[in-house]
Amino acid sequence: MTEKLFERDSNLKICEATVVECEPAPQGYAVVLDRTVLFPEGGGQLSDTGTINGALVKHVRETKEKIIHECVAEFPVGSRVTVQVNWTDRLDHMQQHCGEHILSYAFWKLFGANNVGFHMNERMVTIDLDKEVTLEEAFQAEDFANRQVWEDLPVTVSYLPHTELADLPMRKKNEKLTGILRVVAVRDGDVCTCCGTHPTSTGVVGLIKITKIEKHKGGTRVEFLCGRWALEDARKKMRYIQDAGNMLSTKEERVCESIGRLEGEIAELKEKLRAAVAQLQASEIQKLLAEAPVNAAGCQVLAAIKDEYEPKSAKTLFGKLSDTPNALVAVIYRNGERVNYMFGLGPGAAGDCKAIIARANEIFGGKGGGKKESAQGGAPYAADWKEKAEKLVAVMKET
Repeated sequence: MTEKLFERDSNLKICEATVVECEPAPQGYAVVLDRTVLFPEGGGQLSDTGTINGALVKHVRETKEKIIHECVAEFPVGSRVTVQVNWTDRLDHMQQHCGEHILSYAFWKLFGANNVGFHMNERMVTIDLDKEVTLEEAFQAEDFANRQVWEDLPVTVSYLPHTELADLPMRKKNEKLTGILRVVAVRDGDVCTCCGTHPTSTGVVGLIKITKIEKHKGGTRVEFLCGRWALEDARKKMRYIQDAGNMLSTKEERVCESIGRLEGEIAELKEKLRAAVAQLQASEIQKLLAEAPVNAAGCQVLAAIKDEYEPKSAKTLFGKLSDTPNALVAVIYRNGERVNYMFGLGPGAAGDCKAIIARANEIFGGKGGGKKESAQGGAPYAADWKEKAEKLVAVMKET
């Protein structure tokens, strides 16, 4: 069994160890040591990274009796090695995990909300609460938690038999845990069992910043960051808001107001554009009807070929043309790097759109399908797409 030096001293950065096992692994070697300062992923906390004799350890995991270091180098069994933790990663993870304890305690203490889930990924940490909380309540918990950080309260680790836990003010209790348990306690604050690494005082956490809350499974999911991650996230968002203010030529505190005004202007312009498109389409339909040839089946061939056309406008045009009695309809248009086509029969029209789209797929090298009454498909853009469209319309005129 690997001795877990990190459990009793989370500030220990380096140790000497003996290689117990070293086996080939998918991305290097799986190294087992008799002791280690590297924390294996677990309890919601990310794995430490570090080195063994200077060789990178990318991930650490734990089985029932072993801690396995995924290392890029091979070491002889029985050899003595130096194990060193990547302190930046360790500190980041301790800040997040200890911050999670403090923030969870704040929600529990203030609002009776229990933490029923904890997740830590790179640059995102969440806790799931078993009840809904408002944004204002989240800010109250955030203030409470940060006061505990700035008071720099001691954080202690104890090993106690499970029978003694009943006398402690535990935030959460797990009756299934038995034997000697590891208890992490913040003075005048959170007390709970935990396997993770924590600083010796809350001040090391630096800052706890909630970044988002949302409803989740009948409760609330709270996203937050602590310490360096919180600082860097705040800087990134400061740049975003400054850039937005510069783009809108307004003060930062008026960005949302300016965006709201722009949204109103855009909605007004869209309405004007819809009216203009509708008017243009009405004129185009009249022209198509006036010039429409009649094919062998006695149907008017209404074919619109459009360059750089929006799909929504194309569907509207297609719908209006398809309302024409005894009409064989085609709308062929380019949208960016695609050429799309739609075919349909107006009321009382004879024809087979399924056969037409098969021909279209052949001519354009595209894909699509449908039924006798209507069909649609598309193909990658090609410079000669209009010539191909005219060729297809010629086929429709002869149908």
